[in-house]
Amino acid sequence: MWTHAAHFAATLWLLRCRPEIELSQEMPGFIRGYNEATGGANTDTSGYHETITQASIRAARFFLSEARPQPLFVTCNALLDSRLGQPDWLLEYWTRPRLFSRGGPACVG
Repeated sequence: MWTHAAHFAATLWLLRCRPEIELSQEMPGFIRGYNEATGGANTDTSGYHETITQASIRAARFFLSEARPQPLFVTCNALLDSRLGQPDWLLEYWTRPRLFSRGGPACVG
């Protein structure tokens, strides 16, 4: 299942181990493909969410750049123990109706 924790774990791994991949461009396809491969749908109300994904990539990139050299699982656990580890962290920036609105910051689907 593609969870909040899985999103950050995959993002941190890709940032550290596959720096040649431009995640802001490639991650949407990775997530959409995963959703479809596991029987999920990418619709206006479920599946891939552009704003959450792009904000999470930026947050993970910053967190990783500030972390001291250590095993990746330690960095991932620290990120998940931080405010970013809470699935509602983006609600500090957008209201729930705005974040999940069709015309809001999210370009879903």
